[in-house]
Amino acid sequence: MTTSSTAAGGSTHLGGDRVVVWSPDYLDYRWGPSHPMNPTRLDLTMALTRSIGLLEGVETVRPDPADDADLLRIHTSGYVDAVKKAGSAPAGAEPPADTPHGLGTEDNPIFPKMHEASATLAGGTLAAAREIVSGRTRRAVSIGGGMHHAMADWAAGFCVYNDAAIAISWLLDQGYDRIAYVDVDAHHGDGVQHAFLDDPRVLTVSIHQHPATLWPNTGWSSEVGAGAAEGTAINLPVLPGTVDSLWLRAFHAVVPGAIAAFRPQILISQCGADSHREDPLADLSLTVDGQRASYLVMRDLADRYCEGRWLALGGGGYGLVRVVPRSWTHLIAAALDREIDLTTKVPDDWRERVGAMAPGVELPTEMGEGADLSYLPWDGPGGTPETGVASLDRALTRIDSAIIATRRASFPLLGLDPEDPRD
Repeated sequence: MTTSSTAAGGSTHLGGDRVVVWSPDYLDYRWGPSHPMNPTRLDLTMALTRSIGLLEGVETVRPDPADDADLLRIHTSGYVDAVKKAGSAPAGAEPPADTPHGLGTEDNPIFPKMHEASATLAGGTLAAAREIVSGRTRRAVSIGGGMHHAMADWAAGFCVYNDAAIAISWLLDQGYDRIAYVDVDAHHGDGVQHAFLDDPRVLTVSIHQHPATLWPNTGWSSEVGAGAAEGTAINLPVLPGTVDSLWLRAFHAVVPGAIAAFRPQILISQCGADSHREDPLADLSLTVDGQRASYLVMRDLADRYCEGRWLALGGGGYGLVRVVPRSWTHLIAAALDREIDLTTKVPDDWRERVGAMAPGVELPTEMGEGADLSYLPWDGPGGTPETGVASLDRALTRIDSAIIATRRASFPLLGLDPEDPRD
């Protein structure tokens, strides 16, 4: 493939409409009442987008479940059969002690119709990809996607079918040969990286909490891809407590340069919201404001390098009420070119609804958190400027160590100078 505008053998017209992929069936992906991956977060997000008027005049696409042929792009037949069998057991039945493939664990308990619910999430991401490939849209978002930990024959990290990897495989079959996947979830995007570790057509970039401090304990800066694909896996691990200004410094020091060098035809973003300072399962310290800032940058990178083709997905995020709905409403707004000012009041009807569902929870009043999003751009090794604040100096030194480790491991393989901040 030589030109991105003729990908997929379909129409070369890039439609101006934006697409939101959504199905109420996403809410069937429910591991259990006490499990942190609660689909209420999806329901509250869509309720907030509607309440704030974001979806007026917007096409909503309801996807079909992914069929076995598409699931088998990434997953083994034995694994898909095991998921089907496990999910067909009567509700409340105890899984066999020897349930294979990571199913039936504390993280990945068996639930009724597990296969059907998981296939629907995968079908949503495929539907978004098809909308873009057809030329009907340049941007599509599906907050039900982003199940980035699922392996070929193993459920992991609340993920059964790896929808992003399935969609990437499908896109490769449509003629795309430069696909970039950027993962900003607090947890390493291990399943997607693993699926394409030796495929030079796919660039995977993950900025996540340091693997020495958080499951899945992978995503070291030294993980750069294999064989002919060396340089197409980029990992930027950051320490617990990393705040907006430092996270954005690191993000801008690595992601735009990598995307510019790879020049993808489409950008896929996994936008897990568990990087937030209130998330119960991770230890980063971003705000909704900082998360929104990353979405806008990824959208702009897609506009600059991919003729606007951007497929945005959800992912992790366990602040069910205060965090995820606002964060992913901003994600949908970014995809729709309808950015919401961070000082916008959260609609009263949404607050009333949520207050009845979650009594005692302090509800947000604004769509942002009043964060200071200014950051010092990275200016090369040893270039950390004087700040006059000792604790901030130490934090800058630590984030700069992460930046240069990642750049030195990956950038030369992309033809970039790891020491030059202009790359």
